[in-house]
Amino acid sequence: MSASHTSAVGKVVLPGDNLLSLPDQGVIRVGAGLRQSEGYLQSIKPGVLKQTKSGKYWIEGRQKRYIPAVDDVVVGVVSDRQGDNFAVDINGPFPAALPVLAFEGATRRNRPNLQEGDLVYARVTTAYRDADPELSCVDASGKSAGFGPLKDGYLFTCTNALCRQLLSSPPPAVLLALGKSLQFEIVVGMNGRVWVNSPNCATTVLVSNAVLNSEFLSQAQAELLVKKLLAQVQQTQG
Repeated sequence: MSASHTSAVGKVVLPGDNLLSLPDQGVIRVGAGLRQSEGYLQSIKPGVLKQTKSGKYWIEGRQKRYIPAVDDVVVGVVSDRQGDNFAVDINGPFPAALPVLAFEGATRRNRPNLQEGDLVYARVTTAYRDADPELSCVDASGKSAGFGPLKDGYLFTCTNALCRQLLSSPPPAVLLALGKSLQFEIVVGMNGRVWVNSPNCATTVLVSNAVLNSEFLSQAQAELLVKKLLAQVQQTQG
């Protein structure tokens, strides 16, 4: 693959492919599945090279193993407490470190009391190829911005590609259709994890099933899926 052309966007790439030359000046935003190597932007996993409207490049694949990238949002599971850090499983090659002070309003005397198995919604602040990534539960201004512990709810896993669909703007048809009839909360991590919470178990199960089965559906198919699932629940309750 030629390294001097951006025509690789939208095409299948393999690990080790040099995708484009890095410019002498300016900044290229690099997302999941890519690294800078000897003057080139290089893929580190198979998939399709994508580019956002803001110019950020990333690899979309169907893998369930997550490779951390800076500024990714993730849903993690606390696995341990190690000194001033929580060890968090983010479905990657290494556990992530979440400092106890990386929460809005946290101080030495006022720290979050997270236990093993607790869920957190966080963003990746550092990510190196051969080192543990680091997380934070505040945005760049120090505000929580929706990050932090996730209470109750239901957690399920899916492909990273589906998570990116769910995080797209405008929202995908399945979420719009569900939102017209149901009340629920959903938190999507780029690491292949989705958390759903609602006033009752039936709604939580319906939303989870709809999302999981929507990955390869068109807009019309996703809307029909939600309609059928809603009808099934209404029949059961009736």
